[in-house]
Amino acid sequence: MAREPREGGGRSRDRERGGDREPDDGIIDKLVTINRVAKVVKGGRRFAFAALVVVGDQKGRVGYGAGKAREVPEAIRKATERAKRGMIRVPMKEGRTLHHDVTGDFGAGSVILRSATAGTGIIAGGPLRAVFETLGIGDVVAKSLGSRNPHNMVKAAFAALQKCASPRSVATRRGKKVPELFGRREAPAATAAAAVATEAQPNG
Repeated sequence: MAREPREGGGRSRDRERGGDREPDDGIIDKLVTINRVAKVVKGGRRFAFAALVVVGDQKGRVGYGAGKAREVPEAIRKATERAKRGMIRVPMKEGRTLHHDVTGDFGAGSVILRSATAGTGIIAGGPLRAVFETLGIGDVVAKSLGSRNPHNMVKAAFAALQKCASPRSVATRRGKKVPELFGRREAPAATAAAAVATEAQPNG
């Protein structure tokens, strides 16, 4: 068999290799999956390992990368370096969840990410959980509707995260103030209270 997938389950690999990474850079990395792949050549098969890694600072920055090498540690190192070079910043609400629900697609992969109330936790599995843990989101609900391939799921999640926007950025883009985006929510309540008070008055 050419491929033998070995799921890493989002295990944290906080490796300290001396000069391989800056000290106290605050970035953690999680191994999502690693596959053994084979290349058929004239003399037989050449085996190598392909790793998928997500990295983040748990403060709103996250990235992913894939690497391939003849040895597992080298494949993970390549994937980690590529993930760090391609990190993106995601706006978060109160530093714990998304501002709004969002969907993302990549190939056959499709995911839905929903904001959640405090205390919900990370309701996601496998590759998506690794993305949220490295990003620093504490409350989110995620559902995969398409391919269960880890690469497609991670890329679809990043496609969704890149669509996220904060109220401040939306207001700036539209030339408005943040309160104007939400409208006057207290107006209907005030109108209803006034109507109740009018009905309560005796007719005279």
